[in-house]
Amino acid sequence: MQRRTFIKQTTALSAIASVSAKASNTQNVAKFPVVLSTWKNEKANNAAWESLQKTGRALDAVEAGARIPEADPNDTSVGYGGFPDRDGNVTLDACIMDEKGNAGSVTFLQHIMHPISVARAVMEKTPHVMLSGEGALQFALSQGFKKENLLTETARKAWEDWKKTSKYEPKINIERHDTIGLLALGNQGEISGACTTSGLAFKMHGRVGDSPVIGAAVFCDDEVGGACATGLGEFVLKTLGSFLIVELMRNGKTPQKACEEAIMRIVKRYNYKEFQIGYLALNKKGEYGAYAIQPGFNYTLTKDGVTKVYESGSYMK
Repeated sequence: MQRRTFIKQTTALSAIASVSAKASNTQNVAKFPVVLSTWKNEKANNAAWESLQKTGRALDAVEAGARIPEADPNDTSVGYGGFPDRDGNVTLDACIMDEKGNAGSVTFLQHIMHPISVARAVMEKTPHVMLSGEGALQFALSQGFKKENLLTETARKAWEDWKKTSKYEPKINIERHDTIGLLALGNQGEISGACTTSGLAFKMHGRVGDSPVIGAAVFCDDEVGGACATGLGEFVLKTLGSFLIVELMRNGKTPQKACEEAIMRIVKRYNYKEFQIGYLALNKKGEYGAYAIQPGFNYTLTKDGVTKVYESGSYMK
């Protein structure tokens, strides 16, 4: 009797464990297509989703999503309306990567509304990955992009106020958004990613952060998934966070655990209390993860045509 009871109890416990394991594996899962972006970017996600309904391709979706904040004069950290550097110049960085490992980026680009589209043109129409400064501008103009003044009156006034003290001081979660990074799984389940920014407000002229660097701000591998970053780019650059996350997923970690490990690589080495870094990850199964150093990092998810904003977990709870 004792033996029979033991077998029944063991069988029951095994069944419960199996159900629990299945339940935990269904958390943070979004069947493709899916769009994931940093910060509160519902309009960007909706544009990306609309693109997916038209072409079905993840690459088109992340470009379409990135173009929304780039053209928003009220977004002071991406594209048109972005706060200038300390000399009063709006300089832009962007990168894009598709499911085949192709990539393009632009750094220190001025006068062009949509650097993400220039980055895609670099990827598709040149033998290079990255163009910078005057060369990036010349290429953009040769491709039909229009030269424009991107310094809005609001940004100019903010710069004039800043010059009174000229104190450079990155602020954690300022405006609750900065760089926008996007990841998408297309209708066929392929992964693509993009990132675009006007960089740190009142930065040194010529400063380039992580946003245009493949492996730092964005990395995609269609065998595994993709990752993107936001926050103070110098520390993403020093740890190649997005590449690290994809490799951690390749070696068996969930997107959530991979993001957490990438954050730990930073906090173990640097004075992390002074800045924010946030990561997003999306694997080929549709599982996703998000994690940051500081509280206050949120992200936007679109699945089944519904867009919602969520708060990420953080190391500094």
